[in-house]
Amino acid sequence: MKKIYYKIEFILILVIIFMITLIGIINPAALNANSVFNMCRSIIVVGIFAVGVLMVLLSGGVDVSFTYIAPVAAYLAVKILTAVQYTGSVLLPFLLAALFGMLMGAVNGFLISKFKFPTLIVTLGTGTAFQGLTVFLIGAVHITNLPGQMIELSKKNLITFQNNNNMKGGLNITILITAAVIILGWFLLKKTMWGRGLYAIGGSVTSAERVGYNVKLIQFTLYMLVGGLSGIAGIIFMSLNRQATPHLMVGTELDVIAAVVLGGASVFGGKGSILGTVLGVVLVTILNNSLILIGIPTEWQKAVIGIVIIIGTMLPILLGKVNKKQAVSG
Repeated sequence: MKKIYYKIEFILILVIIFMITLIGIINPAALNANSVFNMCRSIIVVGIFAVGVLMVLLSGGVDVSFTYIAPVAAYLAVKILTAVQYTGSVLLPFLLAALFGMLMGAVNGFLISKFKFPTLIVTLGTGTAFQGLTVFLIGAVHITNLPGQMIELSKKNLITFQNNNNMKGGLNITILITAAVIILGWFLLKKTMWGRGLYAIGGSVTSAERVGYNVKLIQFTLYMLVGGLSGIAGIIFMSLNRQATPHLMVGTELDVIAAVVLGGASVFGGKGSILGTVLGVVLVTILNNSLILIGIPTEWQKAVIGIVIIIGTMLPILLGKVNKKQAVSG
């Protein structure tokens, strides 16, 4: 039981319960069905991003290009499909966006695995380059006439409700895609040699190579996977918001990284879990959606998220020291 008390996931669960209780006391209206479903809606895209960010952090890297790749990949897919007046299945926009995302992720993977460039510098440079080239070559026309099936996707709810004011709302069906990505992430990290390789590389690249892991291949496929997930997240975001430009979502990477770090992922690599990441996403989403409701001005939100990153970085280190003391005394 002592080990459970000092696990980051257990602490996050307690903090989430405390935050929900506090919000309910200060502003009970914030916990109505509409607010809860809005929070769940916010988790859909961030949750997909967070799985990719977790994998990159596990490998000892830092990726800030995903919020650039997502809108660019989705915008390219929408641009092509609207040009040909596509009216078919919604599956094609997802496939195209994932493909474009994987191609951009492959650029990151090639530069990082082949030349061993710093991941932060590479992804910062490529992200802005992808966006700049798209705007220069294709333009940045604001598209509201999305393919019909993307609009229909935004209207499909897994759960619907109607409040006392006859206002309808619900939980969009794309939450199932987020759930599938989370399960896929768990499977890759826990059940495959590729996932174990991420932990090994994050611990020590040299040691990982000595035990037989193909570090270059794992790094290359990692950034391709993150690019593909980003493209999928981009299509979902544009569908839910019913608009497409290559600038959407840029600047939101701080919230995602904060959630993953708060969930116990080490910025030095080799440590982190899917469960911790999901709990971190939930907590950061609650913070972002509830600060105003409990009377904290919007300009303080970024400050709060910055503090969360600092706490999230320090907490696993402090817990590690406590666990060592517990092991020695035990």
